[in-house]
Amino acid sequence: MDPILAEVYSTVLPAAPFVIAAYVGIWLALAVYAFVLSRRAKRTERDLDALKQALAAREEKLER
Repeated sequence: MDPILAEVYSTVLPAAPFVIAAYVGIWLALAVYAFVLSRRAKRTERDLDALKQALAAREEKLER
């Protein structure tokens, strides 16, 4: 093997597990963040629907 390549590989390969772990950690964090945002959006949509129903019921009550 070329001595330059041997030096590069000896420098880069020991760090590979840390790089892979960093990428996995970032992707997991992004997936969790997207999941949390999705749940919050669904909850907000449910709350908005409940408010719309309450407003409609109140307007109907006032019209009588």
